[in-house]
Amino acid sequence: MGTVTGTTGATGSGSGTGSGTGATATTGPKQARSRVTRRHLLEAAVSCLAEHGWAGSTVAVVAERAGVSRGAAQHHFPTREDLFTAAVEYVAEERSTALRDLFHAGPAARPAVVEALVDLYTGTLFRAALQLWVAASNEEQLRPRVTELEARVGRETHRIAVELLRADESEPGVRETVQGLLDMARGLGLANVLTDDAARRARVVAQWSRIIGTTLA
Repeated sequence: MGTVTGTTGATGSGSGTGSGTGATATTGPKQARSRVTRRHLLEAAVSCLAEHGWAGSTVAVVAERAGVSRGAAQHHFPTREDLFTAAVEYVAEERSTALRDLFHAGPAARPAVVEALVDLYTGTLFRAALQLWVAASNEEQLRPRVTELEARVGRETHRIAVELLRADESEPGVRETVQGLLDMARGLGLANVLTDDAARRARVVAQWSRIIGTTLA
């Protein structure tokens, strides 16, 4: 602003153009660095939440893991609640994209889709989300945000499941079957939190693949 006000005539006009070009040139890299910092913070927040729970996941801990200052973290996310709800939402979106990309080449066998959907609930994201749910049950200021986030993620996951399974929800019972599959996957993810449930999970997934195949035939 000062540069524009202080310049007059041809020389001033030329200087103004030069300043504008320089500002444009530096804005891109600055924004790119900001996006990278934000992504590192979100990924670090999910890892901390999954490993240490809500009580052990402070903004300072996340900032240290992300390799940035606490001030930089708070610039992107003014409150702890902002950081962790954004983190879980970010990774949920990343996983949804990865799930779609996995079957991008064309229709896949439904058992492979069932297995991929179950995998969504047995990794770091689910552990982080679980910690956030527990915290929300005790934190009044966090509860509405987590409830809204869970509803949005749930709707998107259901939509992806319908798309990948090529399910026709106008048919009686199909919507309930897809929702039952996702509820089952969440339950398997919960069982896997404390113990390695891989063997039993494989049998349950195989059975649900048969159920899906019969119901959606």
